[in-house]
Amino acid sequence: MMDALAHVDTWIFDLDNTLYPAKADLFALMDVKMGEFIQGLLGCDADVARETQKRYFLEHGTTLSGLMHHHGIEPGDYLAYVHDISMDRLEVDEALNSHIAALPGRRLIFTNGDADYAGRVLDRLGLSQAFELIHDIHACQYVPKPDPSGYDALCRAHDVDPTRAAFFEDMARNLKPAKAIGMTTIWVNNGSEAGNHDHHPDFIDFETDHLTPFLADILGK
Repeated sequence: MMDALAHVDTWIFDLDNTLYPAKADLFALMDVKMGEFIQGLLGCDADVARETQKRYFLEHGTTLSGLMHHHGIEPGDYLAYVHDISMDRLEVDEALNSHIAALPGRRLIFTNGDADYAGRVLDRLGLSQAFELIHDIHACQYVPKPDPSGYDALCRAHDVDPTRAAFFEDMARNLKPAKAIGMTTIWVNNGSEAGNHDHHPDFIDFETDHLTPFLADILGK
C-alpha cells in the first residue's frame, strides 16, 4: 500500500465517469432525456431546454436541484425518466474490479444519482457485490455534491471517520468539501464535462486520468 494512503480504512467512490471511463458518455443519453423532460415541463424548444439544463447543472450541482429550486418539481418522476437509459456502452474492467476488491476496509458509493440507477450501473460493470452501500441523492435530501451537508450525512449515517477515508471523484469541485473534513482526495481527471470546473490543488491530494492503473500503483501491483 502506498504510504500516503496506508491510513485509509474507508474507500468512497463517485459513480458516473469515475468507475467507468468518461468516454462511455452515459451523460449524452441522460442529456437527451433531461432535455425532453425540461421541454415538457417548460413548454420550450430543445435549445432553451439544453441551455437551462447546463446552467442548472453548473449553478446547483445537478439539473434536478435546479429544477426543484426554480420550478418545484418532485424528484421521483424526474429521476425515473432521465435514468431510463441503456447500459450497453459500459464494459467490465476485470483489472479494476480486482483492484477495488483488494482495497483493505470498507468500500462505499457516494453519488448524485439515485440508488436504483447506481445499482444498474454497478451490475453492468460487474461490481454489484463490491460495495457495502450506496449513499445517493435521496439520502442527501436532494441536496447534491458539492454541498457539504451530503458529506456530513454520509459520515454520520455510516460511521465514517473522514480522516481515515479516501474519496475518488471525477468532478474536481466535489472534492473540496471532502478535503475540508479531512478526507484524502483523488481527482479522476478523465475528460468529464466540466470536470475541471473550480478545481484547485489545495483540495486535490492525487490526480489520475485512469482509475485502474492508479489503484494498481497504490496497491503495489
